[in-house]
Amino acid sequence: MNSGFFVLILLVLFMIWLFLVRPQRRRRLAQEAMIDKLRPGDEVITAGGFFASVVRIVDDEVTVELSPGVEARLAKRAIAAVIPYEELGEDEGATVSEDPSEPARR
Repeated sequence: MNSGFFVLILLVLFMIWLFLVRPQRRRRLAQEAMIDKLRPGDEVITAGGFFASVVRIVDDEVTVELSPGVEARLAKRAIAAVIPYEELGEDEGATVSEDPSEPARR
């Protein structure tokens, strides 16, 4: 009977690992990969919900442009998502430049 109790405990621990620990680790690794790929000119959404354009990156700090002439310094971890270039278009009020090295402007 004791071995059945230990098997049950091991099964519960495995289920916790499978449904809680593993998905959290995947999300953390995906967030770190997204931040590592961050480049000036990328359109991002901050953790506070602001849409911004990355101006420069220095160590763990990102300077973003919220609107023309308005810049803010953020910690890299405050970047919630990078907006894929394909999602920017005329429907959302963004102007897409002919030069691919220039970021899209809102």
